[in-house]
Amino acid sequence: MTSGLRKGLTSYGDAGFSLFLRKAFIKAAGYSDDALDRPIVGITDTASDFNPCHGNAPQLIEAIRRGVMLAGGLPMSFPTISVHESFSHPTSMYLRNLMSMDTEEMLRAQPMDAVVLLGGCDKTLPAQIMGAASAGIPAIVVPVGPMVVGHHRGEVLGACTDCRRLWGQHRAGKIDEAEIEVISGRLAPSVGTCMVMGTASTMACMIEAMGLSLPLSAAIPAPHAERFRSGELSGRTAVAMAKAHGPAPASLITAASIRNAMVVLQAIGGSTNGLVHLAAIAGRVGIPLDFEAFDQIGREVPVLVDLKPSGDHYMEHLHHAGGIPRLLRELAPFLDLDAPTVTGGTLRDYANSAEEVPGQTVIRPRSAPLKSTGGMAFLRGNLAPGGAVIKHAAATPVLLQHTGRAVVFESVEDMTNRVDDPDLDVKADDVLVLLNGGPKGAPGMPEAGYLPIPKKLAQAGVKDMVRISDARMSGTAFGTIVLHITPESAVGGPLGLVRDGDMIRLDVEARRIDLLVDDAELARRAAEPRNQRPAPRRGYAKLFHDTVTQADQGCDFDFLIGSEEDGIVAPKP
Repeated sequence: MTSGLRKGLTSYGDAGFSLFLRKAFIKAAGYSDDALDRPIVGITDTASDFNPCHGNAPQLIEAIRRGVMLAGGLPMSFPTISVHESFSHPTSMYLRNLMSMDTEEMLRAQPMDAVVLLGGCDKTLPAQIMGAASAGIPAIVVPVGPMVVGHHRGEVLGACTDCRRLWGQHRAGKIDEAEIEVISGRLAPSVGTCMVMGTASTMACMIEAMGLSLPLSAAIPAPHAERFRSGELSGRTAVAMAKAHGPAPASLITAASIRNAMVVLQAIGGSTNGLVHLAAIAGRVGIPLDFEAFDQIGREVPVLVDLKPSGDHYMEHLHHAGGIPRLLRELAPFLDLDAPTVTGGTLRDYANSAEEVPGQTVIRPRSAPLKSTGGMAFLRGNLAPGGAVIKHAAATPVLLQHTGRAVVFESVEDMTNRVDDPDLDVKADDVLVLLNGGPKGAPGMPEAGYLPIPKKLAQAGVKDMVRISDARMSGTAFGTIVLHITPESAVGGPLGLVRDGDMIRLDVEARRIDLLVDDAELARRAAEPRNQRPAPRRGYAKLFHDTVTQADQGCDFDFLIGSEEDGIVAPKP
């Protein structure tokens, strides 16, 4: 097995010359023969001036490099695409697969025996794991870590759950322009990802539970010294993986570890985005995600982590309470603790390392959960034959069984233009419906599923309504919101048949979302011509439109899903 600089030689028709030329050019950077003979550990550099969440990446890379060198390896950092949620047009999800392809091809193209995947903001970590799984190279994940909390007028603040709450108050006229501007400077007081259980935190927790990162790595705050020590140890671990030639991601992304991730996703009250990303990660090793099993897990596994938006605390509090190892210990009856990890041991080692923190209330015991069931439910019905999801842990309980009149928006643009119109025919018990918010229709399945409460209702004190769409929402958001309706309206899904005034019934206990219109009328509507966005003709937009899958397959590109034919599959149990 080739390793180090001898891996993946450039094709010049003469392997000896290829190696000679590679050494000659890398020596221009001042490397010695001793350095170049060591195992090479790549480090993905996702720093960007457009990505404040990754603002500590340069320091973390330095810590990882130190760990690699202390363990006798040669660190080589290299840039990849950097994706930030609020700096990505039209949406970060649109770019996740592009980042995944970039990561995969750079891992294939450059010689390295293992790689440290450094990232954080929302779509970065799943993109990196998807790419590494397809490339088949031993990989360890280092999250950049969550921000520390902010403060305003004596209140603790967290981006972006509190940004949504406070913006809602601003829309309702309760916070003026001057104060909302002050708040904007206090919501994100440091580098790092959102300090609530948004998508970035959710993915970091799930990744740790899958054994793809070191214990405690999910919740250490981004500015803390411990974050950099974890980076150093991750560098050391990467060298051990390089020398052992494994484990490769497909050895860690197994049916058992995927189920462990689903258990943790339910127990943390995590982001609905986590389910889409987990489906994509599993798909890369040829494992279809079992949504019915996920729903059953949610009926059995309670929410134990008291974090916003489902609870009250923040990620730094989760870390100080013992982090994911402490949660794993509490969840032990539901987990496969024999699942392997990047350390060469098992998940049981992570759980056994847990610190007992007297008096902490962030990680609840199973006997006193935050919620008696998991954070999410998987729905079906004539509106969602392929399924839909609701984060009922962050919903209004009285709305979880609700029948209301549909108020339909044909697109994100239509919603933006009309939702605050004083003449909009809408009441508090109506159901807001967004069409064409899915992977192809939007495009990119934006986080538009968190439809704003119409201004005239918000000003009257309405804080929540049933809202449904084929779009996504941020993990930091809250409300009675049905998402990821599959198939999406743009590809002929029944959601596209909803009209203003139709009655829609949501019954979360029965796991149903139904349009109360008879089949004959639906057939008549289906035969009508539809106004659809023209298909893109070139570039990445065309590739995305032509090959992106639905939410139940993780919105990955169909040609990137793993199969036995290309050898990218998880080992059979």
